[in-house]
Amino acid sequence: MHSDQKLIALVTGANTGVGFQIAKALVEDHYLVYIASRNIDRAKTAAESLGENAVAIELDVTKQHTIDEAAAKILKEHGKLDLLVNNAGISHAGKPGRTMQEVLAANKPSIAPIEEMRTVWDTNVFGVVSVTQTFLPLLKNADNARIVNVSSGLGSLTLNMNPENPYRSAYDVVYGASKAAMNAITVAFALELENTNIKISAVSPGFTATALNNFEGTDTVEEGSKEPVRVALEKDGISGLFTGPGQEVFPW
Repeated sequence: MHSDQKLIALVTGANTGVGFQIAKALVEDHYLVYIASRNIDRAKTAAESLGENAVAIELDVTKQHTIDEAAAKILKEHGKLDLLVNNAGISHAGKPGRTMQEVLAANKPSIAPIEEMRTVWDTNVFGVVSVTQTFLPLLKNADNARIVNVSSGLGSLTLNMNPENPYRSAYDVVYGASKAAMNAITVAFALELENTNIKISAVSPGFTATALNNFEGTDTVEEGSKEPVRVALEKDGISGLFTGPGQEVFPW
């Protein structure tokens, strides 16, 4: 194990929204936090607002060379990673400025543009796998490492098949199914890593008002960040768990 005693965290998409709130809580808990963003200037602005224990780093989850460079930097500076938060995500890749209702209508399974689906999945699914694979060697160098995947209640197939679920009409093949795939990936990693020092979990912030949904969510970012923050700060949580607001355990 590496001799660096400070806890080191990396949060993707940490320059705004839920990712920023998670990073803020980690800094307050004395982590050294890498604020990862595909836009380094936005990462620097966010890091500066959080103080000296926040470090800006460029990382685009769809560009492997930026993932490799970020991992090499953290390896050189600390030799390990205690916590990886896969938070970066997008809800659509179509015409900007549309309401959430317009996006959902355009992304119904029967008419969803395949190219838009590929673009969203490239970030929400393949990006998560790429980042996790690349940082696994650093996580293995920590004493008790954790991976937190920021998911969505829409990713639960069981909940979507419940007629009483008020959000099931929002399940689509672009965003909703990408979160179901992310959950499946979380389970796959949990199974592979169950006899290692690395725990992994998925967490839903709930219907939070962020850029992801054109700020049309019902909860503030502070309220929606409570469960992701709790899970990120949890040192001895159960691996392979999917939770949501109020610590509710969601079915996969």
